Amino acid sequence: MTARTRPRGELTASAARYTARRLRTKPVDGSWQERAWLFYDETPEVRFAARWYSNAMGRALLFAGRRDEKGKVVPLPAGHRAAELVAEIAGGPDGQAQLLGGFGPHLTIAGEGWIIVRPKEDSRGNALGADWRVLSTQEVKQQGTKLVAEIDGEEVAIPGAEDENAPLDTEDPVAIRVWESHPRRHLEADSAVRSALGLLEELKLLNAAVAAIARSRLTGRGIVLVPQGTKFPTTPNQGDEEDDLIDVLMTVAETAYKEPDSAAATVPIILEVPADQIPNIKRLTFESDFDTLAIQLREEAIRRFANGLEVPAEILLGQGDINHWGQWALKDEAITLGVEPKLATVTHALTTQYLQPLLEAEDVADALDCLVWYDTSPLRVRTNRAETALKVHEAGAISDAALRRETGFTDTDAPTEEERRRRQGEQAPDGQQQNQQLPVDESNAEPEQPTTDPAEQGPGDQTAATVPVDVAALRYQTVLAAIDGVIHNAMCMVGEKIRVKPACPRSERGRSREIAPGELHTHFPVSDEQVDQWHLLIGAWDRVPEMAQRYGFEAECLIDTLDNYARALIAARMKHTYEETVRLLRSSCLRLAA
Repeated sequence: MTARTRPRGELTASAARYTARRLRTKPVDGSWQERAWLFYDETPEVRFAARWYSNAMGRALLFAGRRDEKGKVVPLPAGHRAAELVAEIAGGPDGQAQLLGGFGPHLTIAGEGWIIVRPKEDSRGNALGADWRVLSTQEVKQQGTKLVAEIDGEEVAIPGAEDENAPLDTEDPVAIRVWESHPRRHLEADSAVRSALGLLEELKLLNAAVAAIARSRLTGRGIVLVPQGTKFPTTPNQGDEEDDLIDVLMTVAETAYKEPDSAAATVPIILEVPADQIPNIKRLTFESDFDTLAIQLREEAIRRFANGLEVPAEILLGQGDINHWGQWALKDEAITLGVEPKLATVTHALTTQYLQPLLEAEDVADALDCLVWYDTSPLRVRTNRAETALKVHEAGAISDAALRRETGFTDTDAPTEEERRRRQGEQAPDGQQQNQQLPVDESNAEPEQPTTDPAEQGPGDQTAATVPVDVAALRYQTVLAAIDGVIHNAMCMVGEKIRVKPACPRSERGRSREIAPGELHTHFPVSDEQVDQWHLLIGAWDRVPEMAQRYGFEAECLIDTLDNYARALIAARMKHTYEETVRLLRSSCLRLAA
């Protein structure tokens, strides 16, 4: 069989099907992986990181696709053979979630894992599809010319193929090694835990030191000296005073260690000494500066380990007082830089060692163009989705049903026809105009009314004076909401640009995630020259002309008003408010909208 060519744009993640000739290669160094797994069992922070990856990867979806001219992976139609094969992976969506989630710990801890695919039969020998397993390097061993995998406590032999490019034999078990390669030696696996092994050893020692400090009765309480001649509790076989003192200290310390809730763990040791010596005696403790230092060093070690992961450190350390904007930014960064690269490693293995060989065996014309790919959209649902849905619905981009779904309501909550007519100011069936509860201006001052004679106005100059008052109020509130939304979006865009500019130093990038984008200019000063230099407001007013035409006022005047207002906010480091939108609405070029 001729050597297979690789499709354009294919990933460089590592994956290899087991073949007999690979037995003749030099074995890779996997000694560090045993230590890494021990830390998974003993260190909560390591286990948390591994399980976080597992939970995140398990929520991704697999699909069959191909790259378009721009390099983007687009799904293949449902009837394509590749789509059918991908749908069969691990038995469907539930099994695929387990498969992807299973690689979370393996790629995080050991940097590699194995996919074992073997035929599954019932008690009568009838084929039931394939059994997919994700196994660790400790569960797959090389014996002679074959691999032996431990599955459910039983050893399963996996014969090697002479050519890794040979078509898959669906009757034999198949082993696919998936690993993140080390840049120094491609065959070796690499992981974040591997580079942190020394740090984790240090953390282990510090944990032991802190535990010893907590358990030490002497460190915690010390000795209290009281007057009247030194006396010690007597024992049946009383020795000299020094030995009795040591026995007392050892007995109390042992009791406090074995019974932390006993009196020995809380009550100081009492000694009697001559009264005239009390002023010259101070409380004796056995504490050292290392007691506090050990705790600080442990916290620093945990922080360094968190910084060594491929996700923001706040994921491991906790998000504290980060607001919902910061949490969303952290989550998006964690998905992009941490989760998706590992998903790409797994899907590359499934593409090159499962999907493409099967498609080639079936003589599918575009076999090498087909990919197994991932969809992380289930991980990217924003917490403010309801607010977003309201804005998108206002723009007319989604239906009423979609708005109800995203805001937690059902179609049974939809308004009746009578309610719709009442809200729209239409005539009810009985011919009577219904009273309307329309929004009004929340400011103290009355909006300016036009003084132009309605008879002198053109078709495009209709004002509030020519329509009923209730509709005018609705029009005013609509314009107010539209302009407020434009300003809010503009300031959010400015904030996102500031976050990656010199005004926000790299040392402050973490803190900037805790701040709403629309308020970043209040924390990181920007000059008026920098507004132009960094193009902070470029694109902010692109839709203003359309809005101006819709509501009947001058577009150029509105753009100038909004641009000057945004620059003033940036210069004064002030937050935009709804009340300021009301004030802007009374400016000369916006009076028609009021």
